[in-house]
Parts: sequence; structure tokens; C-alpha cells
Amino acid sequence: MTQDFSPAELTQRLETLESRLAYQEHWLDTLDQAVAQQEQRLAKLEQISALMRERLREQHQAFQADNTQGTARPEDEIPPHY
Repeated sequence: MTQDFSPAELTQRLETLESRLAYQEHWLDTLDQAVAQQEQRLAKLEQISALMRERLREQHQAFQADNTQGTARPEDEIPPHY
């Protein structure tokens, strides 16, 4: 099932393929940049998450230390009119 194409038709087909390839290369570069940006954002969010976990752990430990010492905090006391 061979088709005989004229030189003009082959040239046109070749130009079409080259155009498609250039378009695909452009989008591949665009997607590559988007993935790199997402990777940077993810790394930053993971770092922030780790810092938040550490601070929460510190606050929890400080809260537990305050409760074990038996010291009442002003915000925990019931006002006298209750």
C-alpha cells in the first residue's frame, strides 16, 4: 500500500511534521518549567510543614509541662461571678 507523493506533497508533509514537532517541543518545555516550579513550591511547603510540626510539638510540651507543675494559668481560671 505505497502511495506515490509528488515532491511538493512530500515537502508539505515534511513541513507539517516539523511544525508539529516544534509545537510539541514548545509544550514539553512549558510543562517542564511548570513541573520544576511545582517541585520548588512543594519543597517549600514541606519545609513550612516541618517547622509548624516542630512548633506545635514545642507548644504541646510546654502545655504539658505547665499542667504537670500544677500552676494555674490566668486564662484557665473561672471568673468569680460564675
